[in-house]
Amino acid sequence: MSSPELAVSGGAGGIEAELADLRTLARSSADLAELLASTGVSCHGVLVDPDVLASALLDPVGTARFQAALLEALDGPRGLTVLALTFTARAVTLEAAAAAYEAADAALAELADGLHWAAGYLAPVTVPALLLGLLGAAAHDPVGATLEVATFLDDPERWLTEHPGLVDAAANAAPGLAGLVGTLVPGLPWLGGSDVRAAAARLGRLWPDGSPVVTTLPDDTDLDVVAPPRGIADLMRGLDARNGKGATAGEDQIGVRVLTRADGTRAYIVDIPGTQDWTMPGGGVNPATNDLGTNVRVLGGDVTTRQAAIAEALRRAGASSTDPVMLVGHSQGGMVAAQAAHDAGTADFDFNVTNVVTAGSPVARAGIPDSVQVLALENATDVVPHLDGRDNDDDANVTTVTFDLQNGDVGRNHSIRDAYRIGAQAVDQSEDPSIAAYRASADAFLVRPGEEVTVVAHVYAIGRK
Repeated sequence: MSSPELAVSGGAGGIEAELADLRTLARSSADLAELLASTGVSCHGVLVDPDVLASALLDPVGTARFQAALLEALDGPRGLTVLALTFTARAVTLEAAAAAYEAADAALAELADGLHWAAGYLAPVTVPALLLGLLGAAAHDPVGATLEVATFLDDPERWLTEHPGLVDAAANAAPGLAGLVGTLVPGLPWLGGSDVRAAAARLGRLWPDGSPVVTTLPDDTDLDVVAPPRGIADLMRGLDARNGKGATAGEDQIGVRVLTRADGTRAYIVDIPGTQDWTMPGGGVNPATNDLGTNVRVLGGDVTTRQAAIAEALRRAGASSTDPVMLVGHSQGGMVAAQAAHDAGTADFDFNVTNVVTAGSPVARAGIPDSVQVLALENATDVVPHLDGRDNDDDANVTTVTFDLQNGDVGRNHSIRDAYRIGAQAVDQSEDPSIAAYRASADAFLVRPGEEVTVVAHVYAIGRK
C-alpha cells in the first residue's frame, strides 16, 4: 500500500505559531523603543551638561554646532525620539493584530456553536427547510442526485465515511435538539446544553463513575512493546499491541513503558486503548472503565475514573511528579489523554505531561495547555474525530495530521492497525516543519540510533467499583 498524503495544520508551522512570532516581534520592538527612549533622555542631558556649557566660553561656534548636531540626532526626523515612537507604534500594532485575530477566531467558534444550537432547537423549521434544499438540488442535478442515492443504498457505511462532515453537523445540532426535547418533555434535566461539551457534561450524569480499581499484571515482553520507540509508528505499534491484548482478555488494559537511559534518567509512555464496552446507562456503576459512559463524561470535560486509574498506574510504575510523561491514546484513549494533559500538574493528574499522541480522537474542545505538545492523527474517512463537532484549533502546541485512507467501513477506518499505524508511518517519513518540531519536542521518548535505552513495559488492568 502506498503511503497516504498528509495534510498538516497547527504546530510550529501553523497560524498560531505565526501569531506567537508576531508577539515576540512586538516585545522586541517594545524593548528596543524603551532602550532608544532611555538613551535619548540620557543624551538630552548632555545638552545642558555644565562642562558643555562651560566650553561655549572658549568655542561658542563649535559648541553651538555640537548642540545642533546632537539635537538633530535626538529630535530630528530620523532621530532617536522618532525611532522610539516608531517602534512603540509597531509594538502596539503587532500586539493588537495578534489579539484581534485570536478574539475573532474565538468569537467565530462561539458564533458557530450558537448557530448550530439554534438549528437543532428549531428542528421543526430547519429540517423541512433542509429537505426542501435537498429536493431543489436534486431537481437541478437529477443525475447526480440519483447516483448519490444509489451509492448510499449500495453501501451506506462507506457513504458515511466519505461524508464525515455530516457527523459534525449532527453532533453540533444535538445539544439544541436535546434542549427542545427537554422543553417539550419536563423532567429531563440531563438533556440540553449550549454546545457539545456542555451537553455531554449533562448527559454524562446518567453514568455513575465510581472509584478506580487497579490490578498489576505481569510485565509485557512483546517486542512491539519493549523495543525502544524510534518514531510515531513504533508508538502506534505498542498501543496496538496493548489494545489487542486487552480486548482478548476482556478487560481494560493500559501499559506504562518506562524508558531508562544510560545516565539513569527515565521517561514514561502510557498506552491508552479505546472503547470496548457499550453498556447503556441505568444499571449502576459499570465495572468497565473503557465504556460508553467514559466517552460521554470525558467529552464533557469530566475527570473520569479511567484518568484516576491511569494516575495510579503511573505511581505504581515509579513515575514522579517531575519525570516526563507521554500519553498515547486511540479513540477514547486519546480523549482521556487530552483531559489528563489538561489536568497535568494538578491534584487531578499530578504528573509532568509533556507530550500527547492521539489517534482518531475528538479532542478539539479539551483545552490542552500550551506546555503540552500534542500530535493528533486523524484519518479523513474516520467519523470518530468528528464527534465533538469542531476541527482542532491551529494552536502552536497542537499539530493535527490528517491522512486519507479508505478501508470501506467505519470500524477499519478507525482501526489502529488498518489506519493509524499506516498514517503514523507516513508521519515518520514527513519533513513538514510542524511534524519535525513535534518529534524534537518528544526527544525524551523517541530513541536515536545507537542510543542506549532499556524499556520495561508494565501492564495494568483497570476497572471501577
